[in-house]
Amino acid sequence: MTHATDDSTPEGGPGTTPPPIQTSFQDHVGIIAFDHYSRRNALSQSLIAAVLAAFETFMAQQARVVILRSALNEKVWSAGHSVDELPKADIDPLPYDDPLEQLLRAVKAFPAPVVAMVHGSVWGGACDLVLACDLVVADETATFAITPAKIGVPYNIVGILNFMSQLPLSVVKEMFFTADPIDARRAVQIGLINHLAPPDALEAETLALARKIASRSPAAISTLKEAMRALSAAAPITPDTYEYLQGLRRKVYFGPDYREGIAAFLEKRPARF
Repeated sequence: MTHATDDSTPEGGPGTTPPPIQTSFQDHVGIIAFDHYSRRNALSQSLIAAVLAAFETFMAQQARVVILRSALNEKVWSAGHSVDELPKADIDPLPYDDPLEQLLRAVKAFPAPVVAMVHGSVWGGACDLVLACDLVVADETATFAITPAKIGVPYNIVGILNFMSQLPLSVVKEMFFTADPIDARRAVQIGLINHLAPPDALEAETLALARKIASRSPAAISTLKEAMRALSAAAPITPDTYEYLQGLRRKVYFGPDYREGIAAFLEKRPARF
């Protein structure tokens, strides 16, 4: 990845571990590029910590747009939640303080638009991350899959609502029940993607969109984003309903399906539910 920048991530010295992301900032546009392709840009604790730190830096720099992308145009944009960091059994795998949940909240709360630039496949929690972004620009290689049913994970209520608030319910059910990816053209049809670009024009189109947004009133856009966030979250559920749904989730992560799903993933074999 090459960008002209006035502020960029320094490279580590000899013997240091390379940072899991690259960042750049120019013309009020911040860019965060996942750069841990040996793990298929899995959303590990270390990668998420680096992304959260980048958001803090961009907030201090008064970024008007932030772009999330992969540093490399490979087959996978992100493999999603780092499964080897999930508990093996008998504990909620996606609690409120899980790093991925912190990242999703940070994207939604950031006071400027966050744009996902997607080349390649998006899996599991990374699909939730793309949906948490304000806009999505993708090319024809992009696919999107939400995969908790493959490994027996009872997805959390906030995550389910994130999908239901943006996509048709029948599509949400299909994505969660089958765990199969949907391709870019269908993603455009259902409103998951805002703009579909040819692969060789993806970066240019994303930057053009970001610069256009950056040229508008940042105060108005920040207020609009926060209003939309608050209004879209304004569908309350009763405490009884919440406890009921949490009870259903507990039965799964204390049960045999979750144990088998995690074990099968780590052993690189199909799960036997």
